[in-house]
Amino acid sequence: MIAAIRIRGTVNVRGEIEDTMKMLHLTRANNCSLVREDPSYMGMLQKTKDYITYGQIDGETLSELIAKRGMLVGDKPVTDDYVKEHTDFGSIRELAEAIVEGKADYKDLPEVKPLFRLHPPIKGFKTVKRHYSVGGSLGNRGEAINELIRRML
Repeated sequence: MIAAIRIRGTVNVRGEIEDTMKMLHLTRANNCSLVREDPSYMGMLQKTKDYITYGQIDGETLSELIAKRGMLVGDKPVTDDYVKEHTDFGSIRELAEAIVEGKADYKDLPEVKPLFRLHPPIKGFKTVKRHYSVGGSLGNRGEAINELIRRML
């Protein structure tokens, strides 16, 4: 499972890239969404790499993300009781582990919003103009996405 976070804003973005980010549910800065590691999604992430950062999320970080920032329609939080009532899983932690392993999908929860609205990271981004591999914040950061998400919760 891949977590994608939009870093840069909406000004001067080509229409083709903006459409791709809408498909990923990344319409505003600091929005996060979960995508599978399919070739089609990887192509979308590659196309938008100059505006987002992404990487492989682990189960513990995903369970924190769902518990703190997961929202249902009507701006109600996702709780353990809601997960137990509407899925086969007993808690958010079990659901998160199943999502990471590919046994479940976050969108399977009824009435769940497909994105997470996050705070800007504590101590900020390094730079929003360079890629992660050369000291910036954009593009693929692999496992380091977990540390960034924790700073943004």
